[in-house]
Amino acid sequence: MAWVALKMLTGDRSKFFGIVFGVMFASLLIAHQVSIFVGIMARTTSQIRDVREPDLWVMDEKVRYVEEVPALRPTDLQPRPQRSRRRLGGADAQEHGRARLSDGNFRQVVLMGIDDDTLVGAPTEMVLGDLADLRKPDAFLIDEAGYTYLWPGQPVELGKVLEMNDRRAVLVGVCKAGAPFVTLPIVYARYSQAIFFGPRERNMTTFVLVKAEPGSRLPELSERIYQQTGRKALTTEEFSGHTVDFYLKFTASRSTSASRWRWASSSAWPSRADVLPVHGREPEAIRGAEGDGREQPAPGRHDPLAGAGGGVLGYCLGIGLAALFFESTANVVALSGFKLHWQVMAGTAAAVLFIVMLASLLSIRKVLVLEAAIVFRG
Repeated sequence: MAWVALKMLTGDRSKFFGIVFGVMFASLLIAHQVSIFVGIMARTTSQIRDVREPDLWVMDEKVRYVEEVPALRPTDLQPRPQRSRRRLGGADAQEHGRARLSDGNFRQVVLMGIDDDTLVGAPTEMVLGDLADLRKPDAFLIDEAGYTYLWPGQPVELGKVLEMNDRRAVLVGVCKAGAPFVTLPIVYARYSQAIFFGPRERNMTTFVLVKAEPGSRLPELSERIYQQTGRKALTTEEFSGHTVDFYLKFTASRSTSASRWRWASSSAWPSRADVLPVHGREPEAIRGAEGDGREQPAPGRHDPLAGAGGGVLGYCLGIGLAALFFESTANVVALSGFKLHWQVMAGTAAAVLFIVMLASLLSIRKVLVLEAAIVFRG
């Protein structure tokens, strides 16, 4: 029976290749677009996840996501002592500033101010330079993608000079950092230095980073901070979740992902004729119509097997092409963070299997009601 099903699948080569190509294209689209969507959503929280030291982020109670952060007052940095806290510090400023290059051009940048004493919030992986050089006057770091954006085509080297807020800034290091949602260079400086680099505002601090003692209950500490300071305290996961929820609810990301899914799903839905090429000259159909007395499989019983065969082959080819794309772009700095996750592969397999099997089962209905005389008609 399985052999007959495979013969039916490959009997008409044009339909066979149509099935395989349709499923391959659908698998490629689903895996590719979902992976890109996941990568884009991950970029919305990259500035949160790059800071790995804190257990809690203390911020204004009206904050909805990481890009919309009202500044804190200086007094918010000195809340009353708490026994469950080992360290409360690491002032973290985040601003969108403007950098002027040596040729006179201006570029928008994301300015990150980190704690002067501990350097909490600084990047952990350096491409060139030393993190300790941030303590030098007018020093700043920049992420690797930001370097290629400001100085395209130039080799990576230190000592380049920018002008930020009419103040001289000297590049002392290039680091790796998660790309933000809006592709802008990320500039790191000590908090005291970032005050001079940033726009002239009364308050510059946006977050206070909290490191709890081992064994502390973060929900209780968060509630205690709110009771004493009136400021919201969130874990990294909670803050990341709020940021992703904002982008899904209030930006075009939700509608874009839905349209991509509909487009990919429609490509994966083969016609009944494609899934089940039933011909009057098929041996099984002829014997069933003649009624030779031998026990025959129910009409269409092998059709899901035929559909699954084409689906598996198309899925493997589609996933292979998607993996090839992400592998070929792995070293492209501007596309960092985009990769094919195993969860996406599993979800794509489930979607393709469901669509192909459902189409196969629906086509069986036509075979079940087929009269024997129709086989020989025409």
